[in-house]
Amino acid sequence: MIELLLAALLGLIIGSFLNVCIYRLPRDLSVASPSRSFCPSCENTISWYDNIPVLSYLILGGKCRSCQAGIPVRYPLVEALTALSFALAVWQWGISGDALRLSFFAVCLIALFFTDLETRILPDEITLGGTLVGWVLAWFFPLPFDLITMLLPEGLSPSWQSLIVSVCGGVVPAAGLWLIGEFYFRIRGREGLGFGDVKMMLLLGAFLGLEKTILTIIVGSVSGSVVGLTLLAIKGKQAARYELPFGTFLAAAGLLVAFLFMNIP
Repeated sequence: MIELLLAALLGLIIGSFLNVCIYRLPRDLSVASPSRSFCPSCENTISWYDNIPVLSYLILGGKCRSCQAGIPVRYPLVEALTALSFALAVWQWGISGDALRLSFFAVCLIALFFTDLETRILPDEITLGGTLVGWVLAWFFPLPFDLITMLLPEGLSPSWQSLIVSVCGGVVPAAGLWLIGEFYFRIRGREGLGFGDVKMMLLLGAFLGLEKTILTIIVGSVSGSVVGLTLLAIKGKQAARYELPFGTFLAAAGLLVAFLFMNIP
């Protein structure tokens, strides 16, 4: 029980910093300078007692103390989701390398969910940086059996098998998604998929492997289609011009697949 509480507490702290990344990275702002958080409306520095994860939002009633501007509900939501993800990872895997990998993966996906939802941007710092970390973790903490494993020669160490699964699990769907986007562009004359979505495939594969990345694409595509059709039915032609944040649906699907299926061979 104490491990879950400590994991949740760490998740709250990481979630607070994650909010900084979600706001600053799409705007090409440094996450290190200024080191103190500030209100986007009045640009006043936020005191430490107004920056306690979740609690400060509730005490302030969702408003900045200085200018009374509304604080987006995204802030406590990110902190709570990160805390929950860390606690679930430890509950599922214990204090282990697998829990570390799942927690880091959740941090990346939560950040991408909101950056794509709010700005339609999937920052390279998260997609590509997260991919590199995923490959390193795959070497030290081998991924579960994957379809690609069956194609590998016998005698490879578990670390090499895991690294190949991690790399190929992202490269294969990334290449496929890029080809689909290129085909769409040549047929319709406009971009159908952003290159950020392609790079996100590398991140998904690095942590999930090929089979579960494909499952993530299916779940994300179906959920995105349902939302798109629902908007079209409700708003008509106006919704047809709305750009759905595919990365947001992929991130949600990736979290779902990671927590429900990563411990299934």
